[in-house]
Amino acid sequence: MTVNPRSPSESTTVLAHWMGIADANSNRDIHGGTIMKLVDEAAGVASVRHSRRRTVTASIDRMSFLVPIKIGQLVTFTATVNAAWRTSMEVGVRVEAEDPRSGEVLHASTAYLTFVALDDAGRPTAVPPIEPRTLDEQRRMQEAEIRRRHRLAEREAIEHGRKAFTLMAD
Repeated sequence: MTVNPRSPSESTTVLAHWMGIADANSNRDIHGGTIMKLVDEAAGVASVRHSRRRTVTASIDRMSFLVPIKIGQLVTFTATVNAAWRTSMEVGVRVEAEDPRSGEVLHASTAYLTFVALDDAGRPTAVPPIEPRTLDEQRRMQEAEIRRRHRLAEREAIEHGRKAFTLMAD
């Protein structure tokens, strides 16, 4: 079955959450775990929009916290599929914190997650390729390819090191 490529913009998902007391620590900063959960939720929706399948989070490649998020800020999570491979996709999420009273918006966090699409039996299944249509989408796809190569090289180096360590231990 041939699947037509999809533009990254077709997967774009925006989730907004007004941060309250229950989201914060004793410093009145929002818990990093709260932000991570909402990042995963937004990214999950984007991965389903792209694949039209049930998906699961395979990894969070990188997450940077740039500024603290405070109680009362409106936080927006914008997720888009950056690249798609055989059964997996990288989803980038930009987190922005807005002070609704002043209108000031700050880039608060960026995260890159990998999702795998599953068939009805729960096995990995093919996803549509990405067809970037803008220079920004092309750049994001190229950067996703670099991150993927680094993940795979790191995995290979770790496996190689474990084999060497096992041989030394014998």
